Amino acid sequence: MELKICHLYPDVLNLYGDGGNIRCLTQRLNWRGIGVEVTKMPIGSKESLTGFDLIFIGGGQDFEQQVLLEDLHRGRDKELVAAIEDGVCVLAICGGYQMLGAYYETHDGKRCDFVGALDLWTVGAKKRMIGNYMYKVPEELGGFTVVGFENHSGQTRLGPGVKPLGQVLAGFGNNGEDGTEGAVYKNVFGTYSHGPLLPKNPDFADLLIRRALERKYGAAELTPLDDAAELLAHDEMCRRLGKR
Repeated sequence: MELKICHLYPDVLNLYGDGGNIRCLTQRLNWRGIGVEVTKMPIGSKESLTGFDLIFIGGGQDFEQQVLLEDLHRGRDKELVAAIEDGVCVLAICGGYQMLGAYYETHDGKRCDFVGALDLWTVGAKKRMIGNYMYKVPEELGGFTVVGFENHSGQTRLGPGVKPLGQVLAGFGNNGEDGTEGAVYKNVFGTYSHGPLLPKNPDFADLLIRRALERKYGAAELTPLDDAAELLAHDEMCRRLGKR
C-alpha cells in the first residue's frame, strides 16, 4: 500500500510549524510499512492535483491569502473542488481552512472570494482569538479530544452543507460564540488548530490515514502504535486547560 500526499502552498501557508503535520503522517505511515510519497506544490506550480490521496493546506496571514488569490483562480480552485467531491482526504489549517470556504470579508468590508468548496464563510473581527484550546470531535469520528493552538481574527460561520469538526471545550473555535470548531465535509477536515496539530493528536492523524486508505483500497486495518509520548503531550495540555 502507498499514499500520495500533496503539500499545497508550503511556501506561504506554513505558520507555527504546520508543516510538521506532513512529517507526522509520513512517520506514522513508515512505522506501519506503508509507502508514502510527498509532493510540495508552491505558488505557480503547474502540476495537477489529480492522483493524490491526501492534500494538506497549512495556515497563513491575511497578506499571504491575498497573494494566493491569483494562483487559486487560475484553475487551482476548480481542481480543489473536483478533488474534494471525488472524496480525496484533505486537512486544512486556519488560513487554508478559510480558503476552502466561499469568501473572507475583512472587518472593514473588503471581500476576497475563495474556493467555495465548503459551505462556510469568514468575516474578520477587530479582536483576535488566540491561545491554546481544545475541542471534542463527534462520536462518528471517534469521540476523541483535540488540543491545539489558535490565532485568528476571522469568525467562521457554517452553512447547512457542512458539519462542525468538534465542540469547543476550552478556547474560541470557529467564532468564539456558537461553540463550534472546524468543519467536516466528505473527507475534508478544516480546523483552526496550529501547533502542529497531528503530533500531539495521534487519533486525528490515524483518522486521516484511515480515510485516505479506505478511499484508495476499500479497507484499512492500521497496526497499533506506541503513542505513549504523544498522549503524554496531549494529556498535559488537557491538564493545563483544566479538562483532565
